[in-house]
Amino acid sequence: MPIFNFLRKNGLGFTLIELLVAITILGILSTIALSSFRSSQMRSRDAKRKSDLKQIANALEMFYSDKGFYPSSYNGKILGCPYYSSTTPSICQWGAPDYNSEFRDADRDVLYFKSLPKDPGGFSYYYVSNGQSFRLFAHLENDKDQNCINSDCSATGVPVGNNCNGSCNFAITSANVTPKDAL
Repeated sequence: MPIFNFLRKNGLGFTLIELLVAITILGILSTIALSSFRSSQMRSRDAKRKSDLKQIANALEMFYSDKGFYPSSYNGKILGCPYYSSTTPSICQWGAPDYNSEFRDADRDVLYFKSLPKDPGGFSYYYVSNGQSFRLFAHLENDKDQNCINSDCSATGVPVGNNCNGSCNFAITSANVTPKDAL
């Protein structure tokens, strides 16, 4: 007597309908779990962006406290890696693992930021300054984030060239400007 017949006679097996229902339920549950996981990853990257910009803003405020002005910007990057008062400061590279991302005052040997961070999602942070104010921009992935520049995060917030893929929708600024102010 084959084993299948033995199991069916004793009621120990599953019918095809029961197996299909179980597989369907598992498929639905895994789809829900995966979408929730993707959403949490997106929120995690956005939290990292916000934290990065806040830390950079703190370093810029310390620089301003020491010098009386914010470092200049060039194509969305900080001029200050390192900062020399006698020569043109070097361009800081976002996420560079070397000397090119150390935001520091070389004249006084003061380190403001050891290594400027890189955006976790492949976008770019963007810095704009006129010496008396600054704006730091990022692109948030979560279009329901309450901290976006506009109420609709999916819309282009502040276009800044090709950085943030043209849709920077989050900013941290010096106290004397808003993200939408022209510099």
